[in-house]
Amino acid sequence: MNTARWQIALAAFASAALGATGALAQAYPSKPIKLISPYPPGGGTDAAARIIAQALSDQLGQQVVVDTRGGASGLIGTELASKAAPDGYTIVLGNVAPLAILPASNPKLPYDPIRDFSPISLVALSDYVLTVHPSLPVKNVKELLALAKANPDKLTYASSGGLGAPHLAGELLNFLGNVKTVHIPYKGNGPAAIAVMSGETTMMFGTGPSVVPHAHSGKLRLLATTGPKRTMIDLPAMNELLPGYDVTQWYGLLLPAGAPKEIVDRLHKEIARAIANPKIAQLYVTLGTQPLSNTPEEFLAFIKAEKDKWGKVIKSANIKAD
Repeated sequence: MNTARWQIALAAFASAALGATGALAQAYPSKPIKLISPYPPGGGTDAAARIIAQALSDQLGQQVVVDTRGGASGLIGTELASKAAPDGYTIVLGNVAPLAILPASNPKLPYDPIRDFSPISLVALSDYVLTVHPSLPVKNVKELLALAKANPDKLTYASSGGLGAPHLAGELLNFLGNVKTVHIPYKGNGPAAIAVMSGETTMMFGTGPSVVPHAHSGKLRLLATTGPKRTMIDLPAMNELLPGYDVTQWYGLLLPAGAPKEIVDRLHKEIARAIANPKIAQLYVTLGTQPLSNTPEEFLAFIKAEKDKWGKVIKSANIKAD
């Protein structure tokens, strides 16, 4: 084939490819989409999934159906999503435990959070609140650290379970504050809060809804929030005293690896549009979270940074996966 014919053939191929790409983007979605929520119904992850699922259903003109697949701190549903066809019809709502903490603690997981997914966007994040029993003689994080240093292994903190963000929030306090406090796991935020209120444990990193009402009634004392900046007017952020302290529960949507870029871009555009809708944003605020979106590249970098951060904490605390 001479040069002129080769150039004509190449141009025809490129035109056909672009046409196919445009057709794919225009045709998608042509059937309902499944959104896997890897936690049981009724919790924060389930609520976050249903908000974005309804918004995307309205915008895409196809139903986005939430499929709850709870178990093993999000591992079961996340693994299921990693093995789904990368055709854009299976999405998963990821969060810090199955995408950062579990992979950092167990290299033998049945999926890899970086290799096996195509990130689309974050949708929301929320802080935890460092909370103590009112009888503890501390009014701020500085006094808490001083007390912990003077009494190594004497202060205890409750959590909603091992290898969850509230557990590792305490280990990050130990790591950055150079103190030794002892972790006591419970089955959920509610029982953990009860343990602190009863004096069974010293403190906890709780969700706002699980601790703020009890602080108002005087049963708990709030010291600080755990995110990178202040989110409560009357409480400092932990990193004001401990630079680098940043613990958030976050939610983001991902596709199985290999999903067409056109579909990733389409979903990213629709997620950004949904989060920019004041009505949708307010639903996340009511849930106690901060709505936001970012690019697929930014979300991927975020997941890598979270995995690296928690890997250091897990290694320092010598935490072993079950």
